[in-house]
Amino acid sequence: MTSQALQKVDHSLLKANQLVIISLNVLAFILNLPVLAAFVALVMGIGSALKTPGFGFVYKNFLKPRGWMKPDVLDDNPEPHRFSQVLGFVFMTAGSVALFLGANVLGWGLVWLVAALAALNAFGGFCVGCAVYYWLNRLNLSGFSKQPPAGTFPGMKPRMGTSR
Repeated sequence: MTSQALQKVDHSLLKANQLVIISLNVLAFILNLPVLAAFVALVMGIGSALKTPGFGFVYKNFLKPRGWMKPDVLDDNPEPHRFSQVLGFVFMTAGSVALFLGANVLGWGLVWLVAALAALNAFGGFCVGCAVYYWLNRLNLSGFSKQPPAGTFPGMKPRMGTSR
């Protein structure tokens, strides 16, 4: 791993986004509401286009101001997290389309896959989409220029450089 300029990334913002995605996906499944899964996909897509966590507004406007979540700002690369959201958007969109076409097993399977991977990140600190980004970097693919922060396993949450 080479020396690179890292940015400040608030992992509480990312976690709040993941928790909302998990909650809404589970609710969509329980209530059998494909339109709610499509809404999650839409918000993730908008977030991807704006280069911010789609449901980050929940953290910024509700959780953080009330002190229910504290910032967890770490030196990290935002690009892998953005890539991960794009992947989630693609899978949520595919799942939503499948649901609207009547392919319920495929559709709910894709929705649950996104919820499970968001849970792995939120509760386990491992971002599969980030790991994929870093693997694509190792293959020297254009657009995947960042490497994991020094001493961090690809996809794991960095443990150093915390600033509050």
